[in-house]
Amino acid sequence: MGKHETSTQPAMERVHYPDDEIDLRELLGTLWRGKWIILLTTLVFAVAGVAYALSKPNIYQASVLLAPSQSEGNVGGIGGQLGGLASLAGINLGGGGSNKTVLAKEVLQSRAFLTDFIHRYSLSVPLMAAKGWNTESQSWQIDREIYNPETNTWQDNEEGNTQKPTDWDMVNKFKQEHLSVSENTETGMVTLKINSQSPTVAKEWAEKLVFDINEYMRKEDVREAEARIAFLEGKLNETPIAGMQQVFYQLIESETRTVMLANAQNEYVFKTVDPAVVPQEKSEPKRALIAILGTLLGGMIGTFIVFILAFVRNAKGDT
Repeated sequence: MGKHETSTQPAMERVHYPDDEIDLRELLGTLWRGKWIILLTTLVFAVAGVAYALSKPNIYQASVLLAPSQSEGNVGGIGGQLGGLASLAGINLGGGGSNKTVLAKEVLQSRAFLTDFIHRYSLSVPLMAAKGWNTESQSWQIDREIYNPETNTWQDNEEGNTQKPTDWDMVNKFKQEHLSVSENTETGMVTLKINSQSPTVAKEWAEKLVFDINEYMRKEDVREAEARIAFLEGKLNETPIAGMQQVFYQLIESETRTVMLANAQNEYVFKTVDPAVVPQEKSEPKRALIAILGTLLGGMIGTFIVFILAFVRNAKGDT
């Protein structure tokens, strides 16, 4: 009986590992044997990450907080009985404040408005040919392989084609790298942000955009109101009925009031709540984060390489 128990004891203590079970000790051993590969890969990626982070120029961000400046109604006293006639004449007598804000925000990001903005302030060279900002001279450093500032000409590329940018190229770059517009749906506040290598230029562009969109919307409303006044005056001259003439006089008065109020408002659509200032700190790049991510990526790739090499060795050993 005792002899039988002694013979079966080793069998009970014997441990069997399934083929697909991971041996932690073997895993750690594999990592230890490949430690130099992991360290070398991590070091290479860490150095590359630091070099990349240092090569990126400082970007500064200027922001403006805006609030809708239009009231709920454009006309005070003639809404009800004249609404139907005004609609037939193409005239909007009521509301529209929020709609005008939405329209202004879309116009601000539109291709036509930004193209006009870039040409009005001659931003093509800073947008497409600047490679840096000189803080001492407060001027752009121009890439002479793209643009020659002495002759004010765009250079040709290796294929012999001019590097002068198209409106499409400039607007795309402006929207992707410089302009950001967001709206707080709860408060209706609009935040306009401008990114630039120059802190002073970021502030200037933000201020000019706010001024220009207000001017654009004001001039559009004045133009439309004057066109409606001309239309109503024509109808007035054609109408011999005294009652209808009185209606047209009131409508003309309403549109005249719109023109007067528009010309009296500097901040027509957007009222500046928090103006842009020259940023004192860069917003990007996050150099420390780039270096850390590069180091982590190098460690993961090094570990992956070690496991691949171990798998290949094991496969050769089995054959």
